Amino acid sequence: MSTVVTLLAGFLALRAGSSYLLQKLFHCFESGFSSDRLNTILDEANLAQIFNNTLLTVVTAYIPIGLAILTVGFLVNYLQTGGLFTLEPLKMKFDRLNPIAGLKRMFSPQKFVDLFKALFKIIGVFIIIWNTFKSQVFPIAETNVYYPPLELAGMMWQLMFTIVLRIAIMLLALAVFDFYYQRFQYRKSLRMTKKEVKDEFKQTEGDPMVRSRIRQKQRQMAMRRMMQDVPKADVVITNPTRLAIAIKYEADKMTAPQVLAKGQGYVAAKIREIANEHRIPLVENKPLARTLYQTVEIGELIPPNLYQAVAEVLAFVYRLRQRR
Repeated sequence: MSTVVTLLAGFLALRAGSSYLLQKLFHCFESGFSSDRLNTILDEANLAQIFNNTLLTVVTAYIPIGLAILTVGFLVNYLQTGGLFTLEPLKMKFDRLNPIAGLKRMFSPQKFVDLFKALFKIIGVFIIIWNTFKSQVFPIAETNVYYPPLELAGMMWQLMFTIVLRIAIMLLALAVFDFYYQRFQYRKSLRMTKKEVKDEFKQTEGDPMVRSRIRQKQRQMAMRRMMQDVPKADVVITNPTRLAIAIKYEADKMTAPQVLAKGQGYVAAKIREIANEHRIPLVENKPLARTLYQTVEIGELIPPNLYQAVAEVLAFVYRLRQRR
């Protein structure tokens, strides 16, 4: 993209400033063959003066064109990279000397795209030059008409400008394709493979086996803490064998009864076993046990809609204690 746009800008600047350029160069050429210059003694001082004047004339003649090319080249590169400046491409990379890696790069998809672009450029340039010569140069050569040198030079300049303009437009279309393709390839190269994603996940989240082991340990610790709280319960509500929920209530400290432990299957059997060891009453109430297990987490207070049912259970337990 930058090469094509810079080339196009350079020829447009040459065409726009051709009168100024030719005037400066013609003045330099004319002064070089003037009588004063031809009669000048060519000593060291005069040669230095002639060289300096000629160099100054040529530089001032090409400065506008050079500034145009420099400005356009800078803007195009800035728009493509956003002002990126890096010395990374200048670093020595020994993997580039590896013949196996070189063969892999040679047969990579990027190389096939580069081959397609090269063939497209060669064929396109050949077609443009052939068609231009066929339509403009060959007819002039067949007429055998004499053209003055200045007019012939103007015709050759116009012919060259036409060829370059057509080639630049053709390459500009290729450059637009190449720009979006390179951006696509760059973004694709930034993506991680599945293995890299897994490795990064392991580094950030930890190995799945280790995390599974940690979660197992956490569950075991939580289970032990829960079982340690079962002896503090006032009652265990059962389903009768599948579910078990341990509840505690202290009127002077709590606003509502609290679930100390709950479980099903093996955990429920363990809760019942501990309750029997500590002579904690087991009350069978299937609907209440199922509702408490599904809606109340360990350590939470029971919701208001269950106050009545739990109060009846606790009242029964308190009466049972009084009899004892």
